[in-house]
Amino acid sequence: MSDVTRAGDEVRRARYAVAAVFAVHGAVTGSFATRVPWVQDHASLGAGQLGFALAFTALGASCAMPLAGGITHRFGSRTALRGLLALWTLSLILPSIAPNLVTLCLAMFVYGASAGMADVAMNALGVEVERRLGKSIMSGLHGMWSAGALIGSAAGTLAAHLGADARVHFALASAVLTVLGLVACTWVLGLQPAEDEEPPPRFALPPRSALLIGAVGFCAVFAEGASLDWSAVFLRDRLDSSAGLAAASTTGFMLTMAVARIAGDAVVNRFGAVRTVRAGGVLAGLGGLLIVLAGHPAVAMAGFALMGLGIAVVVPLCFAAAGHAGPNPSQAIAGVATITYTSGLIAPSLIGGVAQATSLMVSFVVVTALACGLAVFAGVLRTAERGGGEVSRRAAAVPDPRP
Repeated sequence: MSDVTRAGDEVRRARYAVAAVFAVHGAVTGSFATRVPWVQDHASLGAGQLGFALAFTALGASCAMPLAGGITHRFGSRTALRGLLALWTLSLILPSIAPNLVTLCLAMFVYGASAGMADVAMNALGVEVERRLGKSIMSGLHGMWSAGALIGSAAGTLAAHLGADARVHFALASAVLTVLGLVACTWVLGLQPAEDEEPPPRFALPPRSALLIGAVGFCAVFAEGASLDWSAVFLRDRLDSSAGLAAASTTGFMLTMAVARIAGDAVVNRFGAVRTVRAGGVLAGLGGLLIVLAGHPAVAMAGFALMGLGIAVVVPLCFAAAGHAGPNPSQAIAGVATITYTSGLIAPSLIGGVAQATSLMVSFVVVTALACGLAVFAGVLRTAERGGGEVSRRAAAVPDPRP
């Protein structure tokens, strides 16, 4: 077997392995989301206290993600991902054993910090596999995350329906997902820094190259967070929909995003990152317009579906562009991830604040404006097209000397 053939087989195995890692990461999120009511009751919290505790998830992620580059540099990509992913799957247990607000806040901080660091490590490896293959795969990887989240939420829904104690549910889910994650990490790329490569600072602020890319991701994640958290409320309060129909709008939005991400790589490979995001911005803007003007639940549901379709591939392409933008992919991806996590943190509360001061319709005017911004500022992702172009094709054809 030639070196080129051997290297090609290694990259293909790494692609499937990192896809499995994304699915495991998503399954943890889906598992937790379905048992939030149980966690709330166990800790005896009101709605406001629960919201305060959940905010520590994004806070922990934002604080810890800049550390991921240094960890990867010190231990190598495979060992770092193995440890960070195991930390994330095991941290699922913590919220279920928190008896009060203070301990739940601490649990959610650790939960978010481990999620964020594993997120950066797996996206950096995904970008490297994409570079070696010479074609877009990041959208499909994030589609696998969405698929994992749906599987985790389905299992969690069954556990809740059966009245299972979340401490037992989370312990079993954590054990299974930890084993699956460790097995998947066996075949990811084992990258080591060059001997003369300077280690990144222990805590690195986002590089300048990540700021504009992060701003595009900010718009997409803001629209995503607003749609996920407020779509059901919008249908119930503005259009007098039933609880079941309102919930179906959220499920439809999630399914649209998952399908679009899985199919998105083919679109990106055909039309490029910039044109794909511009078209997505137009679709998301049209969806927002339907939501704002909706006089019937079906129209609003179609609007949320279009919103999900339009923004689905934006964050994966932002991570890809960041990874191709400079010499340190982990640091750049951490910068973009920090900005997008911040967007996810402020979106639900900002939408609620605007709705309180004006109306929920005005809130979605803001969301629509940000979605349209994707079409305007998509050009900053041109780095991803360069990274997925000629340089990547040459890299895929030549075996990498690193272990």
